[in-house]
Amino acid sequence: MHYQWDFVFLLRYAPLFWRGVEVTLAYTAATIVIGLIIGLAVGLGRLSRSRLLNIPLVAFIEAFRCTPLLVQIVWFYYALPVLLGIQIPAVVAGIMTLSCYTGAFYAEIFRGGIISIEQGQWDAARALGLRRWHVMRRVILPQAVRRMIPPFVNQSITQLKNTSLISTIAVPDLLYNGTLVTADTYRPLEVYTVVALIYFALLFPSTLLAQAYERRLASRPR
Repeated sequence: MHYQWDFVFLLRYAPLFWRGVEVTLAYTAATIVIGLIIGLAVGLGRLSRSRLLNIPLVAFIEAFRCTPLLVQIVWFYYALPVLLGIQIPAVVAGIMTLSCYTGAFYAEIFRGGIISIEQGQWDAARALGLRRWHVMRRVILPQAVRRMIPPFVNQSITQLKNTSLISTIAVPDLLYNGTLVTADTYRPLEVYTVVALIYFALLFPSTLLAQAYERRLASRPR
């Protein structure tokens, strides 16, 4: 089958693509910030020896890590309003889901980074008479953050790709607006090729910056 490719007609839809990019980047930034707050709180909570605290936190983490993100988005948008008896806008449902999803991964990154610090560091700090909070803030976290940064950066880059799933609940991100253009033009091959190229243009520089930063960290003396 011979297909005539034509990308010129997409120029008149440039404002729609641009608005989609703005929504995608806004969702990425907002959910990363909220996810970091959730991840920090849950990750620090997981360090507690209290089973009463740990059980619900583990349940939260595994619920979001072990179920597909698309299923979570649909559940938050359609099922949660039924349980709560209130209407949840698509924008809010999307932010809630993406934030909790990435927060679950961030929590494990926080926890893993902190427990990776050798026990001798804790013992030495306590021997100096520092309280637990001061030990964490002045001794453990500065070392742990260095180990956390690479997985944090990688998870944040992945988050930008994850935002494409909110198009399923009609949030006007890049993919959803591409779907609108397809419905208007009946030219899905050109439209989704452009959408893919835009995502690549957003993600590839971020990946290069992340790799450069990781190399810079690796080259610093410990």
